[in-house]
Amino acid sequence: MNTRAQLGQSRRWVVKIGSSLLTNNGQGLDHALMERWVEQIAQLCRSGVEVVLVSSGAVSEGVKRLGWSRRPQMLHELQAAAAVGQMGLVQAYESSFQRFGLRTAQVLLTHDDLSDRRRYLNARSTLRTLLRLAVVPVINENDTVAVEEIRFGDNDTLAALVANLVEAELLVILTDQEGMFDRDPRQHPDAKLLREARAADPELERMAGAGGVGQWGRGGMLSKVRASARAARSGAATLIAPGREPDVLGKVREGIEVGTLILPTQEPVVARKQWLANQLQLRGELLIDEGAVRVLRESGRSLLPVGVIEVRGSFVRGDLVACVDGGGREIARGLVNYGADDARKLARQPSERIRELLGYVDEPELIHRDNLVLM
Repeated sequence: MNTRAQLGQSRRWVVKIGSSLLTNNGQGLDHALMERWVEQIAQLCRSGVEVVLVSSGAVSEGVKRLGWSRRPQMLHELQAAAAVGQMGLVQAYESSFQRFGLRTAQVLLTHDDLSDRRRYLNARSTLRTLLRLAVVPVINENDTVAVEEIRFGDNDTLAALVANLVEAELLVILTDQEGMFDRDPRQHPDAKLLREARAADPELERMAGAGGVGQWGRGGMLSKVRASARAARSGAATLIAPGREPDVLGKVREGIEVGTLILPTQEPVVARKQWLANQLQLRGELLIDEGAVRVLRESGRSLLPVGVIEVRGSFVRGDLVACVDGGGREIARGLVNYGADDARKLARQPSERIRELLGYVDEPELIHRDNLVLM
């Protein structure tokens, strides 16, 4: 099976649709095209794929509804347009997905939500729950309140961060271009379409940097290349694909060659474990017993409260803590699901008692194996 065929069989996708596609360059939401993408996503869901949709278009739809001819420059006007347009965007998606028997959920995020560890874990838990319930999350930046995101952000970056968040194997960025070219095809008729590339290739940014950005979108090919590099850090591949091509998502599912595939240089688990091991500061320690040491080392399982002897330091949910044995050796480190005070109450206790001891349950594990790396 070739690489595209393998990726087509991935269990979890993030699909990003940009403003230029959704609004036909500022003409208002293209409901016919939206219906086609929703139908394709519904087909993916029926085939067993979990799909998270990252959608632009709120500001452009707001501009249309307010009767403005151009995207405004003033921050308060952008925020107002986003607030008005978000209503139409969500209404359109809800109506379309209902026709195919699918439920949707609106999730508005800022980049801060994904950089703060506690909020990161909250968002992660919510999205995983929605996917488990067969609900399609429709994600957009919270443009109404996110000052910096409106000025400098783009939903390509958000889509990549969401791919990291939900540990998707594939990020599909639907665009109004055929894919990525070695030069801007609008200026160079002989530009060649790139079918496959590596996220670590420094030439990609140079080739993508010459393309411009339209007034209705905040991205461009350069932002898509940078998004692919972000997605690659957690092992996700990125496909930049032509959104108007008939059944484009179905073709991706079947492994048919469309668009530009940008591959990560590491396997998903390796990339995620390196991120955990190298980029965060330790906030505390969990002294674990020999049984827990053995389970972590030999079985690659999660750390349960029952295996923790002592909790050291002051930390909050989402902080990075070390797991040490009786000799003080660091066995593993990971993102903890409970703050230090609650973790102390849970030490040496079975997971079944979490609700009794704390009055709530976030996760049955103190550290989930997905958020834990052996040292």
